[in-house]
Amino acid sequence: MIDYKKLQNGSDIRGVLIDVPGGKPVNLTEQSVRNIGAAFALYAAEKLEKSVSALRVGIGRDSRINGDILVSWLISGITSVGANAYDGGMASTPAMFMCCVNELKFDAGIMATASHLPMERNGMKFFLGSPASGGEALGGLEKQDISAILEMAEKGEFEKAAKAGESGKTDIMTPYICGLKKKILAALGENDGAKPFLGMHIVVDAGNGAGGFFAKRLLEPLGADISGSRFLEPDGNFPNHQPNPENEEAMKSIVEAVEESGAQLGIIFDTDVDRAGAVLPGEKAGGKGALALDRNRLIALMTAILEKEYGSITVVTDSITSTGLADFIEKLGCRHHRFKRGYRNVINEAKRLTAAGENAIFAMETSGHGALSENYFLDDGAYIIVKILIEFVRAARRGETLNKLIESLAEPAESCEVRMNVLAEDFASYTEKVLEKVENFFSNKEGFEVVSPNFEGVRIGADEAHGNGWFLIRRSLHDPLMPANLESNSVGGVKKLAQALDEALCEFDLLDTEGLKKLIR
Repeated sequence: MIDYKKLQNGSDIRGVLIDVPGGKPVNLTEQSVRNIGAAFALYAAEKLEKSVSALRVGIGRDSRINGDILVSWLISGITSVGANAYDGGMASTPAMFMCCVNELKFDAGIMATASHLPMERNGMKFFLGSPASGGEALGGLEKQDISAILEMAEKGEFEKAAKAGESGKTDIMTPYICGLKKKILAALGENDGAKPFLGMHIVVDAGNGAGGFFAKRLLEPLGADISGSRFLEPDGNFPNHQPNPENEEAMKSIVEAVEESGAQLGIIFDTDVDRAGAVLPGEKAGGKGALALDRNRLIALMTAILEKEYGSITVVTDSITSTGLADFIEKLGCRHHRFKRGYRNVINEAKRLTAAGENAIFAMETSGHGALSENYFLDDGAYIIVKILIEFVRAARRGETLNKLIESLAEPAESCEVRMNVLAEDFASYTEKVLEKVENFFSNKEGFEVVSPNFEGVRIGADEAHGNGWFLIRRSLHDPLMPANLESNSVGGVKKLAQALDEALCEFDLLDTEGLKKLIR
């Protein structure tokens, strides 16, 4: 029996599609996926105020092996209840939302992906267009929507339609890519057919995911030299490195691509292109010492670009962004609003602030998920890179580089993350006690300060004598873990921070603090 509840991963569905030695049991079976497809069709029809027989669903997939099988099972489930489903082939997650709002006008979209997870995993992300009564597109499903769909799927009580829905093929990516091209040309004042990247050398590392289109179908037709790009061909075995801007090996690969090719800009995407990172060439001879734009640097660059366009804005980030980034944003005349980890948390907080009248047009998690109000608050890695490319060209026309925009960003001397396993069965109550103890321990401890406001976990600041930085301890979003992020402006400061935190946690024998102790030794 499949436990459908275990397929939920926040606002996504993720599971195991391929049986591998020593791996977890397969739970994305033909029956479970068919049931999910049928449940989603019924749920979408109700939300969109449409008859099931009128519902049109576009479905895409990333480069994972057996992704085509997953799509075929979804189509089978959707059409079994009378809705219509169309296979869009290889696509990106953002394109699957855009098919609901561009000229394709699908009622709903499904992306078969498990982002950067190993090849045996797969999953689904879901999008809804506009209701029949009108209004804006409903966008990506939330956690409560996924819970409701999985509950319906687990019951499996679907009345077979008198007439099966229509199925067929569709082109999801061409309209999406054309939309990106139009955005670039319009922003740069160019006519259709212009080549604004002519004479510019830009490399892309797609990590054998679905992002190779960006080099071949966008950059090169607009004039860019893409020689030196890496791993553009889709391969669901991911033979070269994990397609993930957070992965050290992946970032090393795109840095090497920039340095070896002498490119002026490097771009990297995750598997389904909803996250991105970039690389600027170094100032050293031969292009060595290239600067990776990920985490705090990417947020800083985007803030500087948007401030030039919009003036003072509010930037919503996750909880682990650096003090240097906060100072950088404030010096631009903008407001930094740290919130919770989880890209949907960050995006939804920006939406909430915007609805309350604040100019919170930009949200970005340090993982590389970034969203803009001008683009439906969609976390679209390709769109983030398009914004960077536009400023890249503008800077070149002024005889400048993008490096200048973030030259004042203060970098920490040391930073790291420690992930502590929680061995207690009652994970929630145990971690609550841990957080309560940490806050109480440091609330009156000389040299330390409990940082407020703080929306996730406990954040502690430390003076120069006690670590010259900060740490944040929090609960993992999905696993029995307590991550701790530590950052210091002094060499040796992280060790002092780790010592202080370890002292506060000494009574919790069901919390594995070995990672902290390694920092202390």
